[in-house]
Amino acid sequence: MSEHNYGIALGMIETRGLVPAIEAADAMTKAAEVRLIGREYVGGGYVTVLVRGETGAVNAAVRAGADACERVGDGLVAAHIIARPHKEVEPVLGSNLALDAK
Repeated sequence: MSEHNYGIALGMIETRGLVPAIEAADAMTKAAEVRLIGREYVGGGYVTVLVRGETGAVNAAVRAGADACERVGDGLVAAHIIARPHKEVEPVLGSNLALDAK
């Protein structure tokens, strides 16, 4: 994570299935000024959607995404925010989802 990303937060929503993940991604990007950095197929039908942005925006986005996901049945598994993730988190995300990815 580079110095200019110090105030950047990471938001994650894990869903059961692709449709709730799409609904969550749509709601998150409409609710706040965040950047959708990707989605990961976890396995067993689980999908994780990740966003980044300023902490307040990510918080609002994840709340909106979780609410939208819950409206699509039993799709929400987990929602979590990491404010100012440590640079050592980047390797866990993989090259496609690195916090510096443009």
